[in-house]
Amino acid sequence: MKFLFIHHSFPSQYWHIVRLLRDNGHEVVFITRPTDQQMHNVRKVDHDFDMAMNDDVHPGARHYDLALRRADAMARLASGLKKTGYRPDIILGHHGWGDLLNLQDVWPDVPLLGYFEFYYQSQEVNFDPEFDRGPYAWRWQRATNAVNHLALANPGMGQIPTEFQLSTYPPEFRKRITLIREGIDLSLFSPDPAIRNAPLPLAEVVRDPALRSAACIAPSEKLVTYINRFLEPCRGLHIMMRALPALLARKDVRVVVIGAEAEGYGPLPEDGRSWKQHFLDEMRGRYDAGRVHFVGVIDHDAYRRLLRRSDAHVYLSYPFVASWSLREALACGCAVVGSDTAPIAEFIRHGRNGLLAPFFDPRALSETILEVLEDDWLDGHIRDNARAYAERHLSMSKYLATYCKTIRTLTPPRSAQ
Repeated sequence: MKFLFIHHSFPSQYWHIVRLLRDNGHEVVFITRPTDQQMHNVRKVDHDFDMAMNDDVHPGARHYDLALRRADAMARLASGLKKTGYRPDIILGHHGWGDLLNLQDVWPDVPLLGYFEFYYQSQEVNFDPEFDRGPYAWRWQRATNAVNHLALANPGMGQIPTEFQLSTYPPEFRKRITLIREGIDLSLFSPDPAIRNAPLPLAEVVRDPALRSAACIAPSEKLVTYINRFLEPCRGLHIMMRALPALLARKDVRVVVIGAEAEGYGPLPEDGRSWKQHFLDEMRGRYDAGRVHFVGVIDHDAYRRLLRRSDAHVYLSYPFVASWSLREALACGCAVVGSDTAPIAEFIRHGRNGLLAPFFDPRALSETILEVLEDDWLDGHIRDNARAYAERHLSMSKYLATYCKTIRTLTPPRSAQ
């Protein structure tokens, strides 16, 4: 069969299914932004659709305007492929940017399986009163759902990775979206007791030489890890920073913060600082900064090594899409301390395979982290159950089997495996 994938980043969440299809002899074409990354026997078609938002339209329509322009550009690219004689048996791609909206005009009889990520609701946009952007922010954010509505009105089916994300869509739309829980490579992300019993020089895990520290995490020290892709409030940076004074009152605790100092899912502070700098300035002098290490963006092996070494891993989030890092931390057998918000509570049962704390309570967060650091039985219990949960629910083989079954329902009887 011929599979056409479309996503900004190659290969993104399609890595495992693309590899499986390729290895089973199928022809795979992947339309993506230019990148040096390659996969053997996967044909990449580069696009340069990085268009700017149009400031001349209503703020609520800017994302929609951009999506429509991207849809037109993708349709032109697909028409060029069609002129060469190419016709896929199925199209798979991400609906978020509008790329898929006009493909039924190019290949009207080709089934489409589109990735739906999130349907914006007021409870997510105005979840955090500290950063309430006012009623207009919600109205503009609500307008971004226009792309969701167009995609759901088009032919094809949708997929989504979690119950929480599916629940954000209105009930009448959910029958068009199938739940395919994303799996983790459980051999790659797995516990490694030897790492927890050995010194860990931070210089060995930091990619940027300017960020390297002489610090070495000793086996006797307690390492708390925290991952926030863009170091922003959406993933609880402010709560984590405000928890540091009480957490670091225990003198053998070190904290490693992983993430980029960049604009992410929300706007930067009005004064132009990064959120990292904003909260560093707020908390200056209130904790031992020498035991908190901001390591920036690190490579995959270093990231996995930190998870395996972690004594407590913190994952906080607004009611939004759960990051892959939460799944990977569970697979590594981390003692995860998460916020008691819906996307995290879907994965963690408090006291069983992790601990949950109220999102807006830094004191409760520090106390919950210290609870797992100070109770050896609880630590072992949670770690064992975290790994067991991953083996039951995050299996790559089950994920791929469900994926292939979904593909078969949309394509002729010929097997997709």
